[in-house]
Amino acid sequence: MDAARSAPMLRRMSESPVLYIVAGAAPPVLDIATLLAEVRERGWDPCLILTPTAAGWLAPELDTVTAAAGRRPRTRDRLPGEERPFPAPDALLACPLTFNSLNKWALGICDNVALGTLAEWLSTRLPAVAVPWFNDTLAAHPAYAGSIETLSSHGVAIHLDPTGRPHSGDAPVDWAAIADRLPRDSN
Repeated sequence: MDAARSAPMLRRMSESPVLYIVAGAAPPVLDIATLLAEVRERGWDPCLILTPTAAGWLAPELDTVTAAAGRRPRTRDRLPGEERPFPAPDALLACPLTFNSLNKWALGICDNVALGTLAEWLSTRLPAVAVPWFNDTLAAHPAYAGSIETLSSHGVAIHLDPTGRPHSGDAPVDWAAIADRLPRDSN
């Protein structure tokens, strides 16, 4: 049995496949409700997991984000004895994925619930899509290429911009294009 499915989980709220979305603190996270609506329209049951900084950025919009996801986002680790807050996943989308989170994921550093989710994911072999979102200066850092190679070699599909670089800036996001990268049938 996959590691992600071995522990007790909540029952599914529907027959829809479950999509874990891990979002970091990059400008697109401020419009994450639009992504949540996009994936719901495509038949996914989204579960949002935020890095601590992204959770802080979204604090004023928590009700809107909760409504778009259909449940509260996860922003902290569970306490001992607490049940898992989400049903078993079928796929994962890491978007927006910051330079910090990309490199920590590749190294297996689990210093918050979002990174712990990403690190565990590599052992599941379930579909995963990563959408790096940071500037060209960071993409030129020597750690970037190695992290992309590590994640790619473990089955993570990396979605870069049309020029082959990480997405960047705070222009409107083409959430439909990102959702197009998700597997079509995960049930």
